[in-house]
Amino acid sequence: MSLVAKVFRHKSVEQLQAEASKRTDFRRVLGLWQLTAIGIGGIIGVGVFVLAGHEAATNAGPAVALAFLLAGIASAAAALCYAEFAGMIPVTGSAYTYSYATLGELPAWLIGWDLLLEYALIVAVVAIGWSGYVQALLGSAGFHLPVWAQGAIGTGEGRVFNLIAALATLGVSALLVFRTEWGARFNTLIVAIKVVAVVLVIGVGAFYIDPANWVPFIPERVVDANGVGHFGLQGVATAAAVVFFAVFGYDTLTTAAEESKNPQRDLPRAVLLSLGVSMALYLAVSLVLTGIAPYTTLGGDAPVSEAFTRLGLPWIAAAISISAVIGIASVLFAFMLGAARIWFSLSRDGLLPGWFAKIHPKYGTPHRPTIVLGVFTALVAGFLPIGEVAKLVNIGVLSAFIIICASVWVLRVRKPDLHRAFRTPLVPLIPLIGIAFSIWLLSELAAITWLIFLIWVSLGLVVYFAYGIHHSKLAAEVQE
Repeated sequence: MSLVAKVFRHKSVEQLQAEASKRTDFRRVLGLWQLTAIGIGGIIGVGVFVLAGHEAATNAGPAVALAFLLAGIASAAAALCYAEFAGMIPVTGSAYTYSYATLGELPAWLIGWDLLLEYALIVAVVAIGWSGYVQALLGSAGFHLPVWAQGAIGTGEGRVFNLIAALATLGVSALLVFRTEWGARFNTLIVAIKVVAVVLVIGVGAFYIDPANWVPFIPERVVDANGVGHFGLQGVATAAAVVFFAVFGYDTLTTAAEESKNPQRDLPRAVLLSLGVSMALYLAVSLVLTGIAPYTTLGGDAPVSEAFTRLGLPWIAAAISISAVIGIASVLFAFMLGAARIWFSLSRDGLLPGWFAKIHPKYGTPHRPTIVLGVFTALVAGFLPIGEVAKLVNIGVLSAFIIICASVWVLRVRKPDLHRAFRTPLVPLIPLIGIAFSIWLLSELAAITWLIFLIWVSLGLVVYFAYGIHHSKLAAEVQE
């Protein structure tokens, strides 16, 4: 077999569909609402509690709701494509597995390799941000950590290690090692608390809206002393690019396909439900937040709770802060779960050592990659500042979006008669919208992000050609 044939070998969709019902690696314990909670948990986080206010204050004004709407349209295009694949190929691995079925082994490996890093780093970034919330809450109660444990080197004098961030990732890792349904139930409870808090913001805030705060809805374009532009239609577009990264996360639930009780029915529904609920909440919070406070006052670290404090409602502010601390933990859960299952899939297919593809005999979880990821993310979250880690995320997810959207279109042309539990509407228009937005957002990323991405891809190519291409389970099947 030629090298080109090797790197583009793939399993047929029909073969994966046949194998899906026979897989016994995982216990099927997740229902529709638990899957939806994983998706909502991955989506709703700092977008509600921080980004909505920050982008209103710096880029979009009251039109931050419009920015979320634009970002939601882009994310929905990718979500519809994910939903089609989730119903068609209900196998653990998400974008990696879908790419393996349509584009071949090497492209799939690169997507899986990229997502493995991206998901792990998202866990680290969220853990660092979560640590700030927790320390602020502890500080208000008069308790302070030793200076060395308050943050990474470079984040303040005397700081060495972010202890709370590290403990958070280790705790989520331990939770995911035990039975999946235990973690899922805990996650569902956390998500419920978070949604209640957001509904509280909307319900109470609606009575304090001053329509004058929405005028002008799109503030006039201005340029600051550093030559940086703010507001206007361009500012809304800039805000949309920023908040886009708060409206994905539903892809993590598709990595749990083999733990779903009825994946072909529930996975597409969970993808669309989680994005739909999250977008409705984002839009409502954006309108309420800019309605209860002038947008120029929303640039603080905790804009939602600060806005309610200024209204003379400190109990609402306290409830929001506590809910934010509790709720952001669900983001850690969603992305840690996704990373561990992608690693498991890569190992089960032989592209990484099979030692990682062993399921815990008692708990039925991929404990080995979960533990390694827990330690890795703890070290990253503990020793690196959030700004440095944040530079590395998002590029792999956007690349996966492009691949998924393109693959739906390709499969519609190649195999139009395949059974699809859910069909993406308006193909190729919807995939093209997802591809176009993703390419635009990729073009907005910093040069350092691209450099690190290329280094990681290069390392991935070395691993694949040194190990994966020779140990691929698919290669062995083809030879037989």
